[in-house]
Amino acid sequence: MPERRSKAEIAKDTKRKFDRAVSNRGTLESHWEEIARRVLPSYAGSFTNKGVTTEGEKRTEDMIDATAALALPKFAAAMESMLTPRNQTWHRLQPMDKSLMRNRTVRMYYDDVTEILFRYRYAPRANYASQQHETYMGLGAFGTGAMYVDQLKWFNERGLRYRAIHLSEIVFLANHQGIIDTALRRFELTARQAVQKFSRPDGSTDLPKKITDANADEKKCDDKFWFIHCVEPRTEEDGYDPQRVDIEGMRFASRYVSEEECTIVEEGGHNTFPYPISRYVVAPGEIYGRSPAMLALPSIKVLNEEKKTVLEQGHRTVRPVLLAHDDGVLDSFSMKPGAMNYGGVSAEGRQLVHALPVGNIMIGKDLMDDERLVINDAFLVTLFQLLTETPQMTATEVLEKVREKGALLSPTMGRQQSEFLGPMIEREIDVLSMQGLLPQKPPILREFEAEYETIYDSPLSRAQRAENASGFMRWIGNAMEYVKMTGDARPLDWANWDSAQPELADVMAVPARWVNGIDQVLQLRAARDEAANAQQMIEAAPAVAGVAKAVQGA
Repeated sequence: MPERRSKAEIAKDTKRKFDRAVSNRGTLESHWEEIARRVLPSYAGSFTNKGVTTEGEKRTEDMIDATAALALPKFAAAMESMLTPRNQTWHRLQPMDKSLMRNRTVRMYYDDVTEILFRYRYAPRANYASQQHETYMGLGAFGTGAMYVDQLKWFNERGLRYRAIHLSEIVFLANHQGIIDTALRRFELTARQAVQKFSRPDGSTDLPKKITDANADEKKCDDKFWFIHCVEPRTEEDGYDPQRVDIEGMRFASRYVSEEECTIVEEGGHNTFPYPISRYVVAPGEIYGRSPAMLALPSIKVLNEEKKTVLEQGHRTVRPVLLAHDDGVLDSFSMKPGAMNYGGVSAEGRQLVHALPVGNIMIGKDLMDDERLVINDAFLVTLFQLLTETPQMTATEVLEKVREKGALLSPTMGRQQSEFLGPMIEREIDVLSMQGLLPQKPPILREFEAEYETIYDSPLSRAQRAENASGFMRWIGNAMEYVKMTGDARPLDWANWDSAQPELADVMAVPARWVNGIDQVLQLRAARDEAANAQQMIEAAPAVAGVAKAVQGA
């Protein structure tokens, strides 16, 4: 068994690992800074100053045209509406063993878990909606977004808490299979915040003396100090033992290191990775993603230069450059409205002062519109311009256009589901389970040790899965037309309604508690048949009585 490292060695290794990871992505940070100054000015300066920025400073000096900056929030809205719409249940859970789905108790359990997930995810103190939007903004601008998912720590309340992590704060590493399993985040806390975060219930703390002394001083309690949070797979050198139930039995080690004295101020662990990482497109040999802004950066630069030229020419058009034979007339020349300028024309009335031609500004506008189209297309803005640009389209035509766009976007959306949303949901379930907020598993799930899978019901996923349902309904529609024309209902005999109805409910995301199980369906049919037989006997009673009376008379 390898010898365990001391806390001092672990703290120094953590600091070296963070510095090395930051150094390795130096070229990428300069790229991010260039994009931030033109697309997301609120991030400008954060990549070149190691996260240190001046609050309230102007950061739009390099942004002449705002097309890309205005397209980015629309990109984030598009991602949210297609992947995680806040007014819909955009995913659900079910067992990986399909045979267990026939059990109503199992279906009800997973429906309850899904409902609890959405309830705590969108709770006011969870802060999910706003942080998810920030993550999508970072994804569109820089190709990478990070979020921290933790349990809510607000008095005695329980639940989830989300925080979008600024890309300048965090670096991460991938394992041999390309799975991100290590994150190092460098952040600032005031002395008061540090004592609040790292104090134990008994009031003790492992913070350096300088920080605790600053907290005790009213004039220094707001002084800021740097910390590094490291989450990485726990190894045997860290005492990993999967049989244990304490932090050393957790798969991921979590430690906070104070840069003040390079000491560990808190150690813990996680069963799941707490930093879901979202990447747009990953180039070969790279860890961080590449974004729509990177793809459209040439057009963004060209548009800025074109607008600068058009503004200059427009300025010359409104206030033209004057050409004169000599400077005699210009000594007292006035450009004020209604001014009289003597000597500006010859005795014959020929103008002695002319305006410098400025060229055709409309061509510049056309060139700018071409670049704007490229930028809006890169940020998915055109996806939401279908109805406004072509209002004469039918609903079917709009649906086909949206599906066509969805087919083009499905690889990108698939990456978000597998790399970001999947680990996030796994983390949420782990945090809620540790707090005892999930229902107890049914005996059949505990017996089979069944694993679950996530089924995404976002608008994009549902449109892709709805082909079978729409085909079935078109087939039934054709059969009904035949029945209406001929009165022959035999074509409907081919439809297996008992198999189709439960699957249609599944495709349309109908909750299991709204759908009767097979036992309930059989009971309803038996009761309906019994009632029909009783009614038939009641209706036949007068005729039977008449026959009996006739027989008796005979």
